[in-house]
Amino acid sequence: MYERIINLIGNENFHKINNAKILLVGCGGVGSFAYIALIRSGFLNITVIDKDQVELSNLNRQLIANLNTINMPKVEVAKKMALELNENIKIKAINAFLTKDNINTLDKDYDYIIDACDTLNTKLELIRFAQINKIKIISAMGMGNRVDASKIKITTLDKTHNDPLAKVLRKLVKDNHLNSKVKVCFSEEGPFKKGEVNSLITSPGIAGLLIVNEIINDLIRPL
Repeated sequence: MYERIINLIGNENFHKINNAKILLVGCGGVGSFAYIALIRSGFLNITVIDKDQVELSNLNRQLIANLNTINMPKVEVAKKMALELNENIKIKAINAFLTKDNINTLDKDYDYIIDACDTLNTKLELIRFAQINKIKIISAMGMGNRVDASKIKITTLDKTHNDPLAKVLRKLVKDNHLNSKVKVCFSEEGPFKKGEVNSLITSPGIAGLLIVNEIINDLIRPL
């Protein structure tokens, strides 16, 4: 099923993807696209954490959402989808809200963390956890109220602009004496509309795909 990937990048690089251990926090708009991209790209060791249930309002942008999954725990749906795509995949699904009080119960040997959650304090704790344990991390910034997905890019937190969430997170990182050169995915566009957060599928979708693309290229890039 992965022949076209192997033909493109070679067996050695594909084994790097197979063996990488990924932690994904949040499987909503950004997270669901990252999650499915990981599975379809050949990643076999994924831990997914999310406390939410699928809601009707998720149908416009979340790949795990359909009329049959409404009110189901997102991680339960996510695990079922993974096994339908690859029965050999190892999915650890954790139905929990990640905080500073429980984050240290996680494994310390992940190769990458994808932060696709919405909560600033959780983002901060994930950055702290990653830097203490020397784990690579990519954190998604604000994708709500954006309409131009061509403005989305991977950079570092200290280089973000036009993003209110990133601005607050930069201050939190600085106040907590953490390294602000953490990788992030953000939009240069800035919010298209202020107030209540709404979204198209395009911006969170592109963000999730860009994050996985960054991880793949980091894995297969010559040292």
